[in-house]
Amino acid sequence: MNKTHSTAVELAWAALRSHLHVAEMPELPERLPEELAGRAGVFVSLKKQGRLRGCIGTFEPTQTDVAHEIIRNAVMAATQDPRFPKVEEAELPELEISVDVLTPPEEIAAENQLDPARYGLILKSGWRKGLLLPQLEGVNTVEEQIAIVRQKAGIVPGEAVTMYRFTVVRYT
Repeated sequence: MNKTHSTAVELAWAALRSHLHVAEMPELPERLPEELAGRAGVFVSLKKQGRLRGCIGTFEPTQTDVAHEIIRNAVMAATQDPRFPKVEEAELPELEISVDVLTPPEEIAAENQLDPARYGLILKSGWRKGLLLPQLEGVNTVEEQIAIVRQKAGIVPGEAVTMYRFTVVRYT
């Protein structure tokens, strides 16, 4: 692999390699880079030949810092995404990884406060919750964004929801 990656993506790669090779997590430096030291929700997406191969994330922080959130979600994306079989070590050269670090969700009152190119969306109805990251290929309108999130969460059209938007810093 001759690509230059961000620190966040390099950490996700290290987590995957360590987990698949020796079933251990990578060691972190004592002093984390600023972008990995805070707390935030994080999504790690794996693509193989341009197609989604795994994606797991957290809406809000569950770990002590972004670095640990990336490590956890990278391993989970490779091993626990129910839509795909576990990633095999032989697949690593074909994978691309992106890491999205989320801002805290902001409740909004109306659909006109959304823009799928800028904001991700969380819909909540009772105990059901769905999320879609912003800037996804093939999602060009608010209506498409809402329909996808409803489907992911099992929320039927017309059912009342609470809407939240967020932005991301995407590392590739």
